[in-house]
Amino acid sequence: MTSLLGLAVLAVTLSGSLAFVPIGGGASTHVSITGAALLQKVQETCKAVANDNGYDFNPTGNSPEEIVQACLGPTATGDVSGAKFHSALQEIYMQNGLVDRDFVNSAPHHFNSEAFLEGRGLITEGVLAIKANVRNENFQAARLALGKVLHTLQDFYSHSNWVELGHKEPYLNLIRQDLPIENIADMNTPTCRDCASGSCGNPILSNILNEGKLTSGYMGLFSDKKPSGKCSHGGLSDLTSLVVPRGGIHKDERRPDNKEYHDTAVKIATAATLQLLEDIRLAAGNNDFLRMLGIARSSVVCFVIDTTGSMSDDIEEARKVVYEIIDSKKGTQDEPSEYILVPFNDPAFGPVTKTSNPEIMKQEISKLSANGGGDHPEMCYSGIQLALTTAPSYSNIYVFTDASAKDANLKDTLVALIRATKSTVNFFMTGSSRRRRSTGGEFNDYKDLALASGGQAIQVTKGELPQATPIILDTSTSALVTILQQERNPGKPDTFSFSVDDSLKNITIYITGTSLSFTLTNPAGVTQSSSQTSGALATIKTVGNLWRSSLNADRTAGIWQISITSTSPYTVKVTGQSTIAFIYDFVEKFEGPHAGYAVLTGRPQEGQPTNLMLPVMGREGPSSLKIKQVSLISVSSSGSTNATISDMGNGGILATVPNLPGGEFVILLTGTDTVSNTEFQRQSTTLMSISKVNIQATVSNSVEPGKQFTLPFSVFTNGPGGQYKINARNDRNFPMNFPQSLNLTPGKYTNATLTITPPAGTASGTDVTLTIDASLGSDSNYVVLRLSVLEKITDFYPPMCKIISIQEDCPRDESQCHSSVWELTANLTDGNGTGIESVSLQKGQGTLSQLIHGDPAQYRYNATCCSQVVWIVAVDKIGNVGKCVHSIEHSASAPAEKLSVLLMLSLLFSVFIVRPN
Repeated sequence: MTSLLGLAVLAVTLSGSLAFVPIGGGASTHVSITGAALLQKVQETCKAVANDNGYDFNPTGNSPEEIVQACLGPTATGDVSGAKFHSALQEIYMQNGLVDRDFVNSAPHHFNSEAFLEGRGLITEGVLAIKANVRNENFQAARLALGKVLHTLQDFYSHSNWVELGHKEPYLNLIRQDLPIENIADMNTPTCRDCASGSCGNPILSNILNEGKLTSGYMGLFSDKKPSGKCSHGGLSDLTSLVVPRGGIHKDERRPDNKEYHDTAVKIATAATLQLLEDIRLAAGNNDFLRMLGIARSSVVCFVIDTTGSMSDDIEEARKVVYEIIDSKKGTQDEPSEYILVPFNDPAFGPVTKTSNPEIMKQEISKLSANGGGDHPEMCYSGIQLALTTAPSYSNIYVFTDASAKDANLKDTLVALIRATKSTVNFFMTGSSRRRRSTGGEFNDYKDLALASGGQAIQVTKGELPQATPIILDTSTSALVTILQQERNPGKPDTFSFSVDDSLKNITIYITGTSLSFTLTNPAGVTQSSSQTSGALATIKTVGNLWRSSLNADRTAGIWQISITSTSPYTVKVTGQSTIAFIYDFVEKFEGPHAGYAVLTGRPQEGQPTNLMLPVMGREGPSSLKIKQVSLISVSSSGSTNATISDMGNGGILATVPNLPGGEFVILLTGTDTVSNTEFQRQSTTLMSISKVNIQATVSNSVEPGKQFTLPFSVFTNGPGGQYKINARNDRNFPMNFPQSLNLTPGKYTNATLTITPPAGTASGTDVTLTIDASLGSDSNYVVLRLSVLEKITDFYPPMCKIISIQEDCPRDESQCHSSVWELTANLTDGNGTGIESVSLQKGQGTLSQLIHGDPAQYRYNATCCSQVVWIVAVDKIGNVGKCVHSIEHSASAPAEKLSVLLMLSLLFSVFIVRPN
């Protein structure tokens, strides 16, 4: 638990004043509440998955890496990275905190000012969006929505009088639209007494408490106005707290006068978070719930393939590689967690095939054939855009083509998406005998994109292609890390040093360029030249413009060197497999009543101090690492800028850079692995650069099919003023309107709006990736946003269950339970709802079978008397969850039917409800 919550501690310390702030000895925040609940639910889900698959969930430690490894099971051997788990948690935490920036003055988002119905609406709409996105495997969009929903849900217990009313359990009605929120104090009902000191513990009027009326504090950031006699939120930022009745009722802080209330609010908020997560888990299923949280084998393999007439050889080679990946990595930790296929031609591109089933991927890639085309350029960039917006962050994308891109106007959009997703794009560029061979300039466009992502741009003949594709097997692995990445353009002789630590395996050096030679030197001074294909240090293979050197397994830990001689441009990259890794985000601080840090989705601004958050992962959790330095390294020279680092504990690092370097740079992390006492270095892959421009935009809610959605955005520059070009694109080609240019004044934000309209038939749960960029001359910046399309929902009622019959005659002596069986028959219906989509057995060691199809559907459950409890879960087509629960425990003292009803009414999701006609 320590390691996971270390990320929570990091965000808590940075934000300083999140709601549920750690003041007065308390240490409970939105992040720690969310982290504790997520960890508990992950462990419960992993145990359930392990039980279903016949193995035990026994992590060797509490780090995310060890939890993920144990969750994936003992049969899959090899290292597994916890990076995606960390990344998923950070996304949820950040979105949770951003509610205090983006919706600071919105009463419903914080349950302030008695906005209970509106706040509940935000929660239920958000939960429906989460479920729809998970159903469509849009897991990032689901995580973003989850963070926001959890903030609002948790604020209810801190900002309302639920705790003062004596409640010890969550308010189920907040996540159930079909249940009413009643007994709200009306506008004219006074709710608080005056508290001149500002700290009176419980200033709520006795009649409000006696009558059980629900109220919350009014919050005024810009005005002290509030209805007469009403409670205030309280705190220095709340102007209404100075108006009689003075003081406030919030329980964000743990003070001497409210310790009990604060502690109770934290406990109930944690229980409510677990309650909501359980609802999502039941709707999504265990496997997709874990995938939403990044618990999967790290590798996602995505192929973008040109299918024009001259590509038959390339398609056949891509097919062979896919088959080899599937066959050779099945059952190991290197088995990809997902496969994505994006074909492109001219003028068509897509559709996308996205599957976790390797057999489906085999079928789909076997269907590809080369046809059409004719002119030289193709829709390559459109295919890559689809891949970048479909694949999860940190994916590996492999592009096969023998032509330049017709849609080169998308290049800036692709760079923005690469930087936002931190995915790696590799190009396999072949010549063509049927079409004009690509020129060096055309190839350089692909090289630029590959370098921006940390990928490779490999130029070979079609006959050489099979010798180049082993790079796909190298990089489609779990726990892949980058040790070094540099470029020299123009080329010049140079020597590159990198540190090899004891944890690294399968170390490979990639050099792309022409007319070059190099020498490897290990820490003991042993050398091997590039002319020695098999030597004391490595096995070296060349194909086209690629040199691939695989270090021998007995490599020496310490400082290695690569000395390259060339006058032509070249790149060098060193990778390996290790669970020592880091993830990062550039962040900016925001002020307000609950200050914090927000992730930058564009380029950092020039001339301003910049902060980075870096959760760091070790072999035995972050405690097995000692961090030495965080540096920003230029990829085209030896220049670097060191950051000032603050150890936030449990692997959390805050790095502050007074001035960012010019040009493109990456992040270098160095330190000591205490497990082996060897020095390590890790480097980010995605190139970043600075800009004088900044774009701010916030997605406030989901988008409805057939309805125009308006998105406000603002553009700022600390550079020259003038007419800046504005461009926007979305990956669904939905109609948009936006200003083509904005006249910017230095130092001031200029406001504008964009409208986007999903077609009326757009499926609920469709994820839309929108990029907006602003540019003047060579300076530009961007913002990448995700929109969720959600149909207007009218079905808020879960499926209903009616037990028809129970047959059991179990012995009182439990040691004889194996010799007897019991049986339950129940009808499940969704009434006037959308219809039941799935029925599953959540608890029980027996067999569930369907007797009657249709609505109602009838199911029978059989089990031995040793399995005494059954939970049958029904989920309708929009994710409403109902349970049918029965226990034969103590059946001798209570009629089975009566006990079953009592149990069901007492559980989280009672399904015995009256649905209106």
